[in-house]
Amino acid sequence: QVELVQSGGGLVQAGGSSRLSCLASGVINDIGVMAWYRQTPGSTRALVASISPTGNTDYQESVKGRFTISRNSAEKQIYLEMNNLQRADAGVCTCYAWIRGPLFSYGDYWGLGTQVTVAS
Repeated sequence: QVELVQSGGGLVQAGGSSRLSCLASGVINDIGVMAWYRQTPGSTRALVASISPTGNTDYQESVKGRFTISRNSAEKQIYLEMNNLQRADAGVCTCYAWIRGPLFSYGDYWGLGTQVTVAS
């Protein structure tokens, strides 16, 4: 029943901005760290940004100063504001969360991913 529902992405011009959203839905007892990952054809899935329940953040070095991850605990959502997008930022972006569901056991949950395309 627990799902991560993503929205956002699509085609963005280089230098432009975009926002990704991820909503944790279902019967949820607790949410730990949440994060955004990215995968391109030439690489494995890699962490872009993460945020703890208390707001501590971590970023991939290449996006520092351009991307901002935020969290709305009441709404069980996270966001990724992406600014000054470059072609290297393109790829399939997937939401991740460490969630304790109705069985009171934590587990890894992944969204379905969304394509971010950056055009020159």
